[in-house]
Amino acid sequence: MTEIVDHSERSRFELPAEGGGVAIVSYDLGPGTIAFTHVIVPIHARGHGVAGRLTAAAIQSAAERGLKIIPACPFVKDWFEHHPELANLLA
Repeated sequence: MTEIVDHSERSRFELPAEGGGVAIVSYDLGPGTIAFTHVIVPIHARGHGVAGRLTAAAIQSAAERGLKIIPACPFVKDWFEHHPELANLLA
């Protein structure tokens, strides 16, 4: 399984997509917070759970660092609506 990497110099988590391209979750860091601003998945990789897997990994990383999450991206907002048990991670 391909590894998800936090490229902090680019402010984004990346996951190489099968068939080429890279799925990303972009973020902006603030004092004690991380705002997830965009989730982008190559068209050919959509519908296979790539965005959800990548978002879950980004959220887990933020939680491990003690950051509160600002879901600025509609996909991330929706993700939290489907995972209300993690609402305590929100800013």
